[in-house]
Amino acid sequence: MPTLGIDLGGTFARAAVVDGAGKMLASAKVALAERSPAGVVETIAQAASEAVKAAGVPVSGCGVGAAAQIHKDSGVLSVAPNLGWRNVPLGALLKERLGQPVRVVNDLSAAAWGELHAGAGRGAQDLLVVFVGSGVGSAIIANGRLLDGAGGVAGELGHIKVVPGGRRCGCGELGCLEAYAGGHNLIAQTRELLASGNAPKVVELTGGDAARITPVTLEQAAEAGDAEAREVYERAARFLAVAVANQVTVLNPARLLLGGGVLTHCPGLRRHVVEGVQAWASQTAREGLLITEAELGDDSGLIGAALLAG
Repeated sequence: MPTLGIDLGGTFARAAVVDGAGKMLASAKVALAERSPAGVVETIAQAASEAVKAAGVPVSGCGVGAAAQIHKDSGVLSVAPNLGWRNVPLGALLKERLGQPVRVVNDLSAAAWGELHAGAGRGAQDLLVVFVGSGVGSAIIANGRLLDGAGGVAGELGHIKVVPGGRRCGCGELGCLEAYAGGHNLIAQTRELLASGNAPKVVELTGGDAARITPVTLEQAAEAGDAEAREVYERAARFLAVAVANQVTVLNPARLLLGGGVLTHCPGLRRHVVEGVQAWASQTAREGLLITEAELGDDSGLIGAALLAG
């Protein structure tokens, strides 16, 4: 029987009915009117109802992918920076509201599972997925199984420490990779450059309007020779590339899948990551490694969450 997949972001909840082969039968997207747990649960329920109605078939369970650190057994979101949540029992709340079993996982875990079964990971048993979007996330498939760790937070690449005591991350800790290389923080650092008045290319590209800044702005300013922008950009690129290369050394995956809006729209940053893996991952670990794009785009998390609920 088909299952329901939910992708919970900071702005929208998406729902899809997915069959056992990973084919989406119908989907729906609803904006989050508010970010309180009760409000988000109602938004998810609305998206789920619309998707099930459009598919015209019953579902046997629900999987949820959320950008959060999640206790795997309880479905409690211990930290969800995009929603400003701490210790929210989303799994229990949704089970009560939807009236069916619910499994809650990290959004990258869901994406990795979707890519493994219906995307660029098909045929692989050992897979590393790294997405750079508003944050930095990764997930690990080892011997065909999702590696979630004792508490459910294995693979949190974005929260390894690259500068102990450094910039504050959305998770509340200091010096995380995400604080330097995640999309929100690339924007924040570029705004700091604009405010300092020491980054002429940033001013030129934005007309002095901080609201126009995106991660692409930083890459373009750096490539245009802006010394201040280049320092911030190259630091982020170096931290990200070293972190991914080290993960390849530790995990020895058959495939490395790269995705997320920042890597998609900042080709220079993606190139730094690929070159870093080729230069800094151990020679043995990178032998035979295939580096490729995630194939399912924004649907990977929806499909993977649904399949994990099956």
